[in-house]
Amino acid sequence: MIITFGIALALLLVAFCVVKWWNLRAIGVTPVPLFTFMAILFTSGLDVGLIMFPLGEFPTYADAENAADYGFTNPLAIEFGFWGFLIWSFYFLTSFYFCVIEPRVKFFEIPFVRLLNNIVIVGTCAFTASLFLIYLPFYIPEVGDGETVITTFYLIVFCVILAAAYSSTDIKFVRVLSVGSTVLFLGLIVFMWLYGGMGIGGLATNLSDLTTGYFGNIHKFATPINDYHEFYLFWWFAWSIMIGQFTSRFVGGLRTQYLLLALLVIPSIPLAIWFSVLYHYYANGIETTGLLNISMVIVGVTFVINSLDSLIRLYSDNLSLTPAKLGKAGYVVGNVAVLFGLTLAFQSQWLQIQWIGAVVVGIYLVCVVYILVKKRAEVAGITASPEGNTLDFARIDSSH
Repeated sequence: MIITFGIALALLLVAFCVVKWWNLRAIGVTPVPLFTFMAILFTSGLDVGLIMFPLGEFPTYADAENAADYGFTNPLAIEFGFWGFLIWSFYFLTSFYFCVIEPRVKFFEIPFVRLLNNIVIVGTCAFTASLFLIYLPFYIPEVGDGETVITTFYLIVFCVILAAAYSSTDIKFVRVLSVGSTVLFLGLIVFMWLYGGMGIGGLATNLSDLTTGYFGNIHKFATPINDYHEFYLFWWFAWSIMIGQFTSRFVGGLRTQYLLLALLVIPSIPLAIWFSVLYHYYANGIETTGLLNISMVIVGVTFVINSLDSLIRLYSDNLSLTPAKLGKAGYVVGNVAVLFGLTLAFQSQWLQIQWIGAVVVGIYLVCVVYILVKKRAEVAGITASPEGNTLDFARIDSSH
């Protein structure tokens, strides 16, 4: 009931924003060209699960006898429905809100809301790192027995957190890492497509099955199919506010309808191609050991670093615990100590992402009520992005 209400509320707010501010040009405080913005959004809003989960999930989605809930469409469409298109509207909503509306409302500057939001961010950081640690034996079966978390895996997670903390010290590192990770991901897709001998025809067939199976049943992905899908939806909600808050600063002058279109379509294209390539491996029993697995792990690790550095940068800025204030060494050491400690504490999985997602749904609702009660006139009068957010339109348009 909670997640269904949250999705309905979010989609209603998306429709409201697009209708009311159809032609408003959204400009963040640090606008960047469209490709850079999408790279930051894509790599910040996704993690290693995108790389590793599908091959383990396809068999479940294809098991008609034991997983009848998925029988309404094909496994490829199910996988895409869990990761693509419709759910990216959540990121549009929060990016648009923090770019255009929050500067007038200042809801997230209310002390209790600020504290709760940063608890959500830190908790999600720790959950992401702990999930990565728990699944490392599956990601790297060549190390250990394929089931047990050994010392090597703790060291890998520590180094990932250290790299993320260091990357977050300067926003230029975040940008470069985001673009680099996107290029690596696209390179991985091409490499695995060629290695698997899929060809143009095989890719086109899988993409056709995906689009037909998904868009013909898109309404069924708007509410939880079962408990596992509910977990995914809560996961997306848990990320939505913090990713929107972080990426909103980089919005580079897109008008509202184009921003929504970009967020729905652009990330969905590489996701659809990636899942189609992986499904070819699953359907044809092609092993992903050796070089393939190493390549997937490398890209997955860069995604984890991207996700964590974005969130570290966000809660550090929110709490005024910046490198300038603490010094770069103190900033890095402090963040690594907190996150690695929480990661070890959360390894037992007592922290559930569903709880965090439910809190975020509550924040959505309270924010709407706050605006209706106290800030209705300010929001109704919005006709442009905040005055301080400017860009060279000719430069940005040519970059697009």
